[in-house]
Amino acid sequence: MPSSEADRLLVGQVRTGDERAWEELIARFEGRLIAYVDARLRNRSRSEDVVQETFIGFLTSLPNYDEATPLDSFLFSIAAHKLTDLLRREGRRPTVPLFANSSWGSSSEPAGRGRRASSMMRSREGKVAERRVIEDCLADLIIGWKGSGDWERLKCLELLLVSGMGNKDVARELGITEQAVANHKFFVVAKLKDAAANARVRDFRIEEYGLSDTHV
Repeated sequence: MPSSEADRLLVGQVRTGDERAWEELIARFEGRLIAYVDARLRNRSRSEDVVQETFIGFLTSLPNYDEATPLDSFLFSIAAHKLTDLLRREGRRPTVPLFANSSWGSSSEPAGRGRRASSMMRSREGKVAERRVIEDCLADLIIGWKGSGDWERLKCLELLLVSGMGNKDVARELGITEQAVANHKFFVVAKLKDAAANARVRDFRIEEYGLSDTHV
């Protein structure tokens, strides 16, 4: 079921930087998201941190949001990815679905940390600048790979970032070694970090974009 007109209006207002719309979005979904994440972590504070990362991830992904996708499904899918990443970093086996049940938790559950809305909005400008640097850098890399016929590296990046596959699965899909995948990832991470440094992007967090030194 596609997003409702109310959801589309809300997203449109968030896109313009409307802080009231942002606070409304948090109020509507934060409680349900925390309930979903906490059912796996059993740690309220850490669950709230994951949900905060989910909302930041939402802002980062907003330019690519397809309004044909229900807003709650989009948010819960981001939360599932953030939770899976956390569990992998801790060496725990992820057991969460890619698309969580959007009815998880009660919609009337209060937003436990709604006070973060203002600080998140203030950080949005930095996130936009960070995303622009990443988009430009990746665009340059892709153009270069196409020009040189480096299809292996291009396909590797697609599977890592777009499909969200791990090194082992990418290696199996492309018929290359895991070390080759790690080398491709390391190359991209280095290029992105250099681009962020040159653009003086502060607090650059590469792991939010599906790439991390810990995975190389």
